[in-house]
Amino acid sequence: MGRREHACFTRHVKEVSLMLKVLKYTLIFITGTFLISCLWFAPSVKKLTARSLKDTTVYDAIIVPGVPFNPPTWDMVMKMRVIWATHLYKIGHVKNIIMSGSSVYSPFVEAEIMKLYAIKMGVPAEHVFVEGRAEHSTENIWYGYKLAKKHEFKKIAFASDPFQSRLLYTFTKKHMKDLHFLPVIFDTLETLSHAEPKINYDSLRIPNFIPLPNRESQWQRFRGTMGKHIRFKE
Repeated sequence: MGRREHACFTRHVKEVSLMLKVLKYTLIFITGTFLISCLWFAPSVKKLTARSLKDTTVYDAIIVPGVPFNPPTWDMVMKMRVIWATHLYKIGHVKNIIMSGSSVYSPFVEAEIMKLYAIKMGVPAEHVFVEGRAEHSTENIWYGYKLAKKHEFKKIAFASDPFQSRLLYTFTKKHMKDLHFLPVIFDTLETLSHAEPKINYDSLRIPNFIPLPNRESQWQRFRGTMGKHIRFKE
């Protein structure tokens, strides 16, 4: 390679590197703006819960979004969501639980793992449903909602941590106007048992698993988070 060719190649590499940096920071800015707008216009946790319990005190089903499972134990987020969901079932606020989440970042279908925990914690297996398609939070709530409708559940709520509940509020009001929210109330959560039940997860391990970042680019994952992979007319 001559000097001129080398100089052109070097300039081209620098231009590509600059374009990637611009794309990266543009994506960060768009994501940040989206998150701020979602949280700014969403009601507080107290208002979300008050509205839901004002309309009805017993729901046919709640949708619980998945969390990656990295054995041998659950992490804090999965623990929080499963404990809260089983609590709502045990006190009679919900009749059924829909666990939603595919195998995204670890070789386990998140919903299957969370179902095992819920059963071990006292929820009958026939009242725990698995939605194993979702790979993003918007898909958790949409595919979970569609599964609830398939089973003819009429009163449906989303049960997750307050941050995610507020983040998805605008999305749900656009696509699922009859969906309610029963976000985690941390004062109540602290009073519940946090003991982890033992589950047999080995049989659920997916062979030759490929994590999402190896299947989708950062831009594709961002679009997934925004709900752009969903075919709403299906």
